[in-house]
Amino acid sequence: MYPHYETDKLLVSCVPSPRQLRHARMEFYGFICFNVNTFTDREWGTGKESPSIFAPAEYDPAQWIDAAADAGMTGIILICKHHDGFCLWPSRYTEHSVKNSPLASGRGDVVRDVSEECRKRGLKFGVYLSPWDMHEPSYGQGKPYDDYFCAQLTELLTEYGPLFSVWFDGACGEGPNGKKQVYDWERYYALIREYQPDACISICGPDVRWCGNEAGDTRESEWSVLPAAFDSPEEVAEKSQKEDSTAFREKKIDMTERDLGSREFLRGAKGLRWYPAETDTSIRPGWFYHEAEDDRVRSADVLLDIWYRTVGGNSSLLLNIPPDRRGLFHENDVRSLRELGARIRSIFAVDLAENAVFTADRGDGIHTADALRVDSYDAFYKPCDGENAAAVTIRLPEAADVTHVVIKEHIPLSQRVERFAVDVLLPGGTPGGAWREVAAGTTIGYKRIVRFDAVRTEAVRVRITDSRVCPVLSFIGIY
Repeated sequence: MYPHYETDKLLVSCVPSPRQLRHARMEFYGFICFNVNTFTDREWGTGKESPSIFAPAEYDPAQWIDAAADAGMTGIILICKHHDGFCLWPSRYTEHSVKNSPLASGRGDVVRDVSEECRKRGLKFGVYLSPWDMHEPSYGQGKPYDDYFCAQLTELLTEYGPLFSVWFDGACGEGPNGKKQVYDWERYYALIREYQPDACISICGPDVRWCGNEAGDTRESEWSVLPAAFDSPEEVAEKSQKEDSTAFREKKIDMTERDLGSREFLRGAKGLRWYPAETDTSIRPGWFYHEAEDDRVRSADVLLDIWYRTVGGNSSLLLNIPPDRRGLFHENDVRSLRELGARIRSIFAVDLAENAVFTADRGDGIHTADALRVDSYDAFYKPCDGENAAAVTIRLPEAADVTHVVIKEHIPLSQRVERFAVDVLLPGGTPGGAWREVAAGTTIGYKRIVRFDAVRTEAVRVRITDSRVCPVLSFIGIY
C-alpha cells in the first residue's frame, strides 16, 4: 500500500481527463518551424524583418504531411507565430504576416494549407503561438497586449477546424517600453476551453508538461502522477530539518529534475495531478532550417532510439522538421523520416500474442488476463484489491524469436506500477522449461516498450513486482 496517505483514494482518483487520454494515444507527432528565420538563417528573429523575404518558390505543404505520415506521425503542430511576431496566417490584427509576403501573391495562408493537408491524410492539427512578440508595439503594456494576443489566438481557435493541441512556451522579453509582459495565462486558457475544449494546452499549460530538455533525453522512471502543490515554505523548512529530506526544499517543481514522481518526491504533496510528459526535439541541431545542417540530420537509427525511449517510456514524442527555403522538407530529412516509419511498421507488424493463451497467477475473478490481448481501454486485468504484485504468462501458439514486449497500464485508473520484470521460457532443464529474466524496469504508465536480444521461446511472463496500489493492466503485446 502507498505509505504516505491515509487512503489510496488520492492516488486512484488522479486520472487523465478525456482530452489527456486522447492525447496519450497520439504518441508521436510533429513540429514544423517555418517563417522569416528560414530566410535569414537565424533561430530567433528580431521582429524587424520585412515580410517580403518570406518567398518559398516551391512551397508544398502536401509534401510535408506526406513525409510526416510516412514516419508514423499522428498529428502536426505548426509554428504559427514565433517570437519575431511574423504570422503564417493573414491576421486581421497586424501587417506583419504572410499577407504582405510574395507567397501566393499575398493571398497565402500557411495555417490553412497545413490544416487542410493534415485532414486529407488523417493527421490531427495543432497550433503554436508564441506569447512573446518582438514586432508588436503593445508588448510589455499589460492588458493592451493581452487583448492583441487573445484576438490572434481567437483567429487560430475559430478559423482552422478542430485542434488537438495549443502549444505555448514561456518565452518573455522586454517590450518597446523596457518592460516585460506579464501573461494572463488564465485568460488564454479560458479562450481555448471555450472554442477548442478537446485541445490539450501543452507545456505552459495544464494538460501536458515539458520533459525538461530539448535533446530527446528521457528518464528511466517517467511518472504522469505529479504533485499538485507542496506544503507551505514554513512546513517545508520544518520537515527538512526534522527528516533531512531534499524533497521538501523546493516548493516549485523543476521539470529538469530526474525525479518528478517517486514516493520520496511526493512526500509533502498537498494533492496529486495527472500531468504527462512530452519530449520535444528536432531532427536537426536547430529548430529552423539552416543549409549548413543538411549533413547533420538525425539518422533513422538515432530517431528510432529516441522513439523507443519516449513513446516506449511513458512520454509522447514531438519531433520538429523545418522546411527549407524552397518550402520543402529537405531530401535528407524525408529519407530519415521514411526509414523511421518503415522500421517501426516492420517491427510491430505482427503481434505474436494475438492468438496466445493469457493466464495470471492471481486475479479478482472479473478482470481476467485474457483482456490483455486487445489494445484498448474497454477491458483490463487486475488482481484482487490489496494485492501489489502479479504475474501474467503468455503462451504463444508456437515457438518464435521474440525481441520486444509492449506493456500498457490501464491509465483511466491512474498510473500505479513501480517495478516490473519480463521473463522468457527456455526449453530443457526442468519439465516445461526454465524461466530466464531478460529485462526489468520501473514505471510503465501509458506504454513501456521492452527491448532485448532475440530469444526463441514459447512463452513470455510479465511480472509486476511492486505497485503503489493494486496494478491494473490494459495490454501486453509480443513482437
